[in-house]
Amino acid sequence: MKLILSTHNVTLTKAIEDHILAKLEKLDHMDQRVVDARVTLDHDHTRVAEKQFSCSIRLAVRGPDLFAKDVENDLYAAIDAVTKKIEQQIRKRHNKIKATKHKVGARSKRTRQEAD
Repeated sequence: MKLILSTHNVTLTKAIEDHILAKLEKLDHMDQRVVDARVTLDHDHTRVAEKQFSCSIRLAVRGPDLFAKDVENDLYAAIDAVTKKIEQQIRKRHNKIKATKHKVGARSKRTRQEAD
């Protein structure tokens, strides 16, 4: 997976980068078809203290891209919340694919039983 990391008004430290890489590694483990990940970190001084840090992640996968954004008072909390949202989207997509396969299998089984 290719990582594109951009920051606005945030100094990218090794700890922040390691935290993001650990979270993205978990996402990559959940869905191996991820082509690239675009992570944007932003710090806005003009916002209220509870909403100063924002993090957004766009995962490029086959089909529609997955996107999530969150705004928190702590950068690490924003990163954690965004990865949790993306995990939910991956699970939802995986369950949809699994459900359609089960429907097709059940339908073919039903037609075989009717033929017998």
